[in-house]
Amino acid sequence: MITALLISVILGYLPMIVFSYAIYWLDRYEKEPLPILLFAFLWGAVIAAMAAFVINTLLGAGVYWLTNSTGAATFSVSSIFAPIIEEIFKGIAVLIVFLFFRSEFDSILDGIIYAAVTALGFAATENAYYIFSMGYAAAGWQGLFQLAFIRIVLVGWQHPFYTAFFGIGLALARTQKSHFIKFFAPLGGLMLAIISHSLHNTISPLLIYNAGWSGMLHASQLDWLGWGFMLIFVIFMIQHEETIMKTHLMEEIQHNIITQNQYLAVVSHYHRKLLKATVLQQEKSSRKVVAELCQLSAELAHKKHQYLHHGNEQRNLEIIQDARKRLFVLSQQLRKYDTPLPASE
Repeated sequence: MITALLISVILGYLPMIVFSYAIYWLDRYEKEPLPILLFAFLWGAVIAAMAAFVINTLLGAGVYWLTNSTGAATFSVSSIFAPIIEEIFKGIAVLIVFLFFRSEFDSILDGIIYAAVTALGFAATENAYYIFSMGYAAAGWQGLFQLAFIRIVLVGWQHPFYTAFFGIGLALARTQKSHFIKFFAPLGGLMLAIISHSLHNTISPLLIYNAGWSGMLHASQLDWLGWGFMLIFVIFMIQHEETIMKTHLMEEIQHNIITQNQYLAVVSHYHRKLLKATVLQQEKSSRKVVAELCQLSAELAHKKHQYLHHGNEQRNLEIIQDARKRLFVLSQQLRKYDTPLPASE
């Protein structure tokens, strides 16, 4: 029993931590601060998961008391209450980042990342619970590993997919001037998160009930189709961030804040690896300076983009001026490695 519980926890949390790292890796230019990402993951794993479990359980018991029907209680919790409650409690973490760490919430990609990491924390706790209580407790070790496969492989990205819509909505409110968008985009994002969650929780059990494993595979195909579209959107947003970097950092070359080669290293991962390799051959301690230069350059580009579209909100101009000073200092430390880099890959 103890061994099964331990394995359930490992299978619940470890894959979601790996998935979170994959999300962090996707953030190629301006990495989000690890402490804030850890807060988001822990909020999802502890606060959101525990609150949703308690409220869903109480509401399900209330429906059963009113109807004396297990089916009615199960359907109402799965298709109505759980999507609303879970998306609201996951969304609170993203909203906290949006309100209190506004300077770190610069783009739509940021909204997706914070939402996804929060949702993966939630999924970790939920997976551990289901793998043990509905897998091992119901069918022993075979049930444990079957449910682990379902929760990790077949539906592992569902919670991030749902909550990403709310992150996108908040990001639109952050990046757009229109008061209409600022008000309705987050609400629309939350509604899409709830609706997509509810559709999955309604359609998947019906397909599984009618067709067993075949129905489960069909349900998974629908899930993976949604993930695929979200991945395409994420890739598009990464390309958009690259455009922002290339556009707004050209001025830094003209003012000799960074060099042409450093610019190439900032906007191109290929050239960044070349610069890191060059630095590593001569002085390992300077590799950290390369990472700091790339991170600060990305932050500067985003702040300049914000200043262009929103003016001096949140002290953008002051932040830009300070970033330029610090960037010049970092650039000076790396100029001794400024050998010509290939123009392209």
